[in-house]
Amino acid sequence: MNPLLNNPLSGGCAFPSVAAALRLPAASLCTSAGRSRSRRRQPSLARAGSDGSDGAVAGAVTEGDAGAGGQRGASAEPAAEKQQPVVNPKIEKELKKAVQKTAATFAPRASTKSKNPAVPGSTLYTIFEVQAYASMLAGGALSFNLVFPSSEPDIWRLMGMWSIWMFTIPSLRARDCSNKEKEALNYLFILVPLINVIIPFFVKSFAVVWSADTVAFFVMYAWKLGWLQKSE
Repeated sequence: MNPLLNNPLSGGCAFPSVAAALRLPAASLCTSAGRSRSRRRQPSLARAGSDGSDGAVAGAVTEGDAGAGGQRGASAEPAAEKQQPVVNPKIEKELKKAVQKTAATFAPRASTKSKNPAVPGSTLYTIFEVQAYASMLAGGALSFNLVFPSSEPDIWRLMGMWSIWMFTIPSLRARDCSNKEKEALNYLFILVPLINVIIPFFVKSFAVVWSADTVAFFVMYAWKLGWLQKSE
């Protein structure tokens, strides 16, 4: 009988060298498979490391660009906040000279060259100020025909129309006021007569003329004294 058929371990015991030869390729295959896996892992790790470094660099560059953009935006904001002057400084300077010259020629001046006694806080200063605004209110009452009413234009309504120019502005100029207020009064001394002459060509109303003078008065004060400017 063939010994290979009776031996249950014929594939391993009868020919040990053959069995060993048959087992070796399996071990070698496992070893080679493990090496191939390790080799595959190394490139993937290398690629991951390279991707991470590139991402970090890209993130740093992006953050740098964002920071630079923020700095440019921050530097642009103060420039945008700077407001341009409403009037050209050269034109304003020439206009100021002309107004001062005209007001110095025609506006009432002090009779003496001594220091103005109507300084802020004095009784004379208060008298001039009360007189100025009282004459403005009285002129409004006359212009609106509330005092000495009449159905026809008369001297009272005409005086009410001109009250700001005849009494209010001279009373305020008689005080020892600041240069900005003096400049505003000089402008008003020239502007109010123009308003009083031009408006009657379009609207024949004493009340409208007085109202326009009052609006011009407070607008000029707001412009020259900076009432509408935001305090920093």
